[in-house]
Amino acid sequence: MKHDQIPAERRTFLRLALALGAATAVRMIAADPAGTPTRPGGEPPAPAAGPPARAQAGPGSYRLRPMTSGTPPRFRPAPPPVRTRPFEEMPGLGSDAMVLSFDDGPDPRYTPDILATLRRYDVRAMFFVCGEMAADNRDLLREMSDDGHVVGNHSWSHPLIPKLPRGAIRDELGSTSEVVERTLGVPPLWYRAPYGAWNRNSFEIGAALGMEPMAWTVDTLDWTEPGTDTIVRRVEKGAAPGVVVLSHDAGGNRSQSVAALRRYLPALLEKGYRPTVPRRS
Repeated sequence: MKHDQIPAERRTFLRLALALGAATAVRMIAADPAGTPTRPGGEPPAPAAGPPARAQAGPGSYRLRPMTSGTPPRFRPAPPPVRTRPFEEMPGLGSDAMVLSFDDGPDPRYTPDILATLRRYDVRAMFFVCGEMAADNRDLLREMSDDGHVVGNHSWSHPLIPKLPRGAIRDELGSTSEVVERTLGVPPLWYRAPYGAWNRNSFEIGAALGMEPMAWTVDTLDWTEPGTDTIVRRVEKGAAPGVVVLSHDAGGNRSQSVAALRRYLPALLEKGYRPTVPRRS
């Protein structure tokens, strides 16, 4: 089927299935049905320090490192079998391509400046939006779409997904997809788990909503406000064909992220890189 829009009949069926708790997932390992994916060797992803989650996530929140193996070789709206690891890079976009991505927005204090810089250099990016932010800033969603950017799903309230039951995960992802679809006319095809914390429930439910999981290759750690120079250095050091760069346009003071983009984007272009996005096909 064409990937630019899921047929209304299928969306209706999927939403009904989700409401009944019958996700369209393949058979999974019987033990620990809600467990997080493991690295080769059976160890769970190692936690690392991160920013405090929003109040909905509860105490003890942490950022998990992205998983580093098993990247699927292709990308398309998720049919069975459901993926067990997220994409961390996009090698199929070309030898000179890389992906810039921004999480947690849209935020009227920072997102417009990021959009303006991308527009100045005629570059497309991916924006993984939180539903509670998107619902209050639909004009920025439309601006993203009108400029050719990819709008992805980053949950509704930025919780730690593995701590949630299936119903709550469905609410977090489904509500955000609904806001995006009502605003732009099409649902998101990509989603990113807050903190990079995935589990089988999230993979299954994301697939049932027609979305593929996207992680990242280069983490700027801009949420720590390390300084504009440091953010620029991390992006330029990590630049390579197919990499996905993680930055933020909301969730705190993102003035350093805005300033860094103005510096590293023209530098990447001068080195021959072509920041782009995966296209609907």
